[in-house]
Amino acid sequence: MCGQAFDLIFKCDISLSDSLSVLGFPPPLPLPSVCTLSHLSLSLCHSPSLSMAVWDLSVTVEDLGPDALPITVSVTSDLHVGGVILKLVEKTQIKRDWSDHAFWWEQKQCWLLRTAWTLEKYEIHADAKLLFMQQHKPLYVCLPSGVTLRLRACFSSSVFKAVMGICRMLNIRHPEELSLLRPIEHKKKKKDKGSAEEVYDLTEVYDKPFRKQWLDSSRCLLQQGIQENDKVCLRFKYFAFYEIDPKYDAVRLTQLYEQARWAILLEDIDCTEEEMMLFGALQYHISKVSLSEPQTPVSSAAMDDLDSALQFLEVKMEGESSSSLKLLTPAVLTFRPKKLTLNKYKQFWFKFQDTSISYFKSKEESIGEPIQQINLKGCEVAPDVNVAAQKFLIRLLVPAPEGMNEIYLRCENEQQYAQWMAACRLGSKGKTLADNSYQSEIQSIRSFLAMQKSSSNSQGNAHANDESINAHSLVSPRYHKKYKTKQLTPRILDAYQNVAQLSFTDAILRYLQIWQALPDFGISYMVVRFKGSRKDEVLGIAPNRLIRIDLSVGDVVKTWRYNNMKQWNVNWDIRQVAIEFEGNINIAFSCVTTDCKVVHEFIGGYIFMSTRSREKSNTLNEELFHKLTGGHEAL
Repeated sequence: MCGQAFDLIFKCDISLSDSLSVLGFPPPLPLPSVCTLSHLSLSLCHSPSLSMAVWDLSVTVEDLGPDALPITVSVTSDLHVGGVILKLVEKTQIKRDWSDHAFWWEQKQCWLLRTAWTLEKYEIHADAKLLFMQQHKPLYVCLPSGVTLRLRACFSSSVFKAVMGICRMLNIRHPEELSLLRPIEHKKKKKDKGSAEEVYDLTEVYDKPFRKQWLDSSRCLLQQGIQENDKVCLRFKYFAFYEIDPKYDAVRLTQLYEQARWAILLEDIDCTEEEMMLFGALQYHISKVSLSEPQTPVSSAAMDDLDSALQFLEVKMEGESSSSLKLLTPAVLTFRPKKLTLNKYKQFWFKFQDTSISYFKSKEESIGEPIQQINLKGCEVAPDVNVAAQKFLIRLLVPAPEGMNEIYLRCENEQQYAQWMAACRLGSKGKTLADNSYQSEIQSIRSFLAMQKSSSNSQGNAHANDESINAHSLVSPRYHKKYKTKQLTPRILDAYQNVAQLSFTDAILRYLQIWQALPDFGISYMVVRFKGSRKDEVLGIAPNRLIRIDLSVGDVVKTWRYNNMKQWNVNWDIRQVAIEFEGNINIAFSCVTTDCKVVHEFIGGYIFMSTRSREKSNTLNEELFHKLTGGHEAL
């Protein structure tokens, strides 16, 4: 067949040299006779030595400047990428370290990082546009504190690995909890006419939870349109903070506090008025102490020995019978499951044992079988407290086959509330009352109540030292309109008296503790359309559950926990997420305000966070992270 083809070309009076050129072969020797032409044609079809023709590849070298012309390199398809780099460097005649350089293929939007691969394997032809440039480039990174750093980031590796490099420079542990997002363009600051005072427009911040444009962790910066000297924001993405230790996490704690502070001030998360005054007092104290106190935590050998002793005691007590522990006295509590009825609270006799609570009709019947036993392991525990109104409620979200059951426990006083709230928090983590953190948990709750009581009684109190503070910078805009400065200042200063003795680190830890105790803590929101529904709804993604929320009124419709999840997948063609839970529960939805890859990455990311353990804390399984979050598109 090949011989016939070349005979045809020859008979059509087209030179063999031109024919071979069209086919991509080099010019032959002097024209052979017709009888040897067929033999030559067959050799061209089957001989490996002649199958790879030389062709020109055009490469732009970034270091030569924007106006420099591309360099042409003669290559063959079986030449590996490393060989192309060698030829290119020789042609530039520039002596420098080229080890950080690599090819960027503009049409395919990918890096050619496998230098042993041939051009043929990459499917690179003469029409390819390659850019030879550095993999590490300057990037502006805005931290949660508002400080913007200019540093060198890796533009060729995944965002996940780029964040690891940035956190390594900043000495932030557990970089898997953070990621990069595109900054949201706000209206520029403007000045009122006739006034020199600067006014900052915050009218766009309230819909911000739906507009966070997270970068894809599986793809590199350049693939997502991030160029040299662009600006990105570094933020904590996954609210599952592992092993926070003030001895090693000074930078991590500070940035986490700043992200929490702005979430409170910009009302990304709801809190009560009393809690807002506490946040304001702690913020004022932290700002004040940071100017005078060294912020580097110091490791104490005595504290290390104490931690070891307490850990030994915890193990010893865990081995004893929990029934012999009388750390929490059974009590009469009022109980109400949240249903669509007007049922009031009913009194029952409650007992706490191991990680469960049981309730009976009366104390006398507590020696028999309980009405119900509720295992708290894996449940959600949230406070619903107003000291001024003597309201001490414990809100429990208990896992159930159909989702989550919401239960309220009402305590009679502060002491009872502190003990039972601490017990419920431990039970939700799978810990018993023998755990060494039980008493410290009680003390923390009591301190929180004391600060709230002080805040609620602040009106009418006069301070001997009425310090001048900028009250409006300590609370959210809602309270700017509700109160004047002279009304806010006494309330904040009153709450401040209860935290004035805290060190810088302890104040930050207290702030974060109150922030994490808020009912809506750690929830990222997306607008979605569930399969079979005709209206848009909100999907809340928390560290351990998914929440379906009515967009019009904000009520929780349904809750699903990750530990009941059997599998999830994404149909990339129709951009739909499908999830299967235990009990033959299946849900599917498409995303309205974000890409389904973001939801997929959040779910996989939180499952990855749950696999971390103390034994593996020094190693980060990057491969597992990409398996859980990357999906089809990452491959």
